[in-house]
Amino acid sequence: MSNTVKVQPDLTFVKELQAVGGDSLKKCYQCATCSVVCPLSPADSPYPRKEMVWAQWGLKDRLVNDIDIWLCHNCGTCSDLCPRGAKPGDLLAALRNMAYRNLAPLPIIGKLMSSSSGMLPLAAVPAVIYGIIWVIMASITGSMFPTFEWDAHAHAWKAVEDGAVVFGGLFPGDYTIDPIFLAVFIFMLVMFCMGVKNMLKAFDAQPKTFIVGRKKEPSFLACLIDTLQYEVLQHTQFFDCKDENTDELDEKRATGHRWLMFAFIALMVVTGVVATGHWGGWFLRTIGADGLGAILSAIGHTPMPWWSPIKLLAFVGAGLGVYGLLAVTKRRVNLDQAKQSSSWYDWYLLTLIWTIFLTGIGALVFRLLGIGLLAYPIYYVHLIGVFMLLAYLPWSKLGHLVYRTVALSYAKKIGRIPMGADK
Repeated sequence: MSNTVKVQPDLTFVKELQAVGGDSLKKCYQCATCSVVCPLSPADSPYPRKEMVWAQWGLKDRLVNDIDIWLCHNCGTCSDLCPRGAKPGDLLAALRNMAYRNLAPLPIIGKLMSSSSGMLPLAAVPAVIYGIIWVIMASITGSMFPTFEWDAHAHAWKAVEDGAVVFGGLFPGDYTIDPIFLAVFIFMLVMFCMGVKNMLKAFDAQPKTFIVGRKKEPSFLACLIDTLQYEVLQHTQFFDCKDENTDELDEKRATGHRWLMFAFIALMVVTGVVATGHWGGWFLRTIGADGLGAILSAIGHTPMPWWSPIKLLAFVGAGLGVYGLLAVTKRRVNLDQAKQSSSWYDWYLLTLIWTIFLTGIGALVFRLLGIGLLAYPIYYVHLIGVFMLLAYLPWSKLGHLVYRTVALSYAKKIGRIPMGADK
């Protein structure tokens, strides 16, 4: 005689799931087409069919600990071919959206990020911080839109009548930009570390996959390196999602994500060089190595000349970023909403990144034209956008950069998916 298993669905969880993008999950009638057509789903206990069952029954514990929600790259093939329009791809995206909200501490931030109404208080934090700085510096310089010249003796920008538009003069890096972003960066790292810890703890409940012929389970570090090499830098899973029916929009999605990633890498290098040059030069001068300090400071000194390799790299990063954004935005706009939907998380992230790139380019253009009336407000919005991108990263869709990387590495370690070289 078989034992009776009592299922206790969490109806609140089902409603929350429907609210963040899984609104069509009740249409699923378990034909398993989604699992069959998915190019990435493993043959053993494939997804997303089982996730559709668990979601319909409100089995929260199984879903929040499910590693497979991170293995999906949301190519939309399952949703395209679903005979009922249940949009299984949207369900997995919705589950990831719920994970972003709750993996890291301070879930209140995740809750605010889940709707447009929460954006005002989140944006108000950096807006007030940089607004106060702007007002204080305006009272010191005597103008809301001051111009500056470099004072070599004081090693600082000096406000003058007919000088240049200099963002570092109105928002001094040493006292405002650098300390704030350093604190934001540390906060982001701590939140990510705690979120990853919660994720790995949840994965401990996963059934371990044993592969016949597998000599030894690889270390997590080896799996992480493999994931960075193949899935991150080469975007192999994005391209694995393609099949003979893949159209131009899916091709642009993979390519757009790739170029956008390279754009961020380029701009991170630029930021790192500027910060290292400035603070490294200061440190060397402090310990008496004035010659080396002066050289290092000159490398990181801004505004940089046009011919500077670092400046040119920044232009390349901006160009790649705009191209990548155009590609992914075009695909998002042209999605067939009957088969695959866009959530608030999707549009929030795209809008924020567009804002950062366009305000960065706009601030540069108006600074070079010497129009402080436009350059400073645009730069102010740019600072707000960058703050929001970094500070709220662990709760945003872009958090998948960390969470998906960890999940893919763990999946390789337990043999859920093969190492990149074994594909």
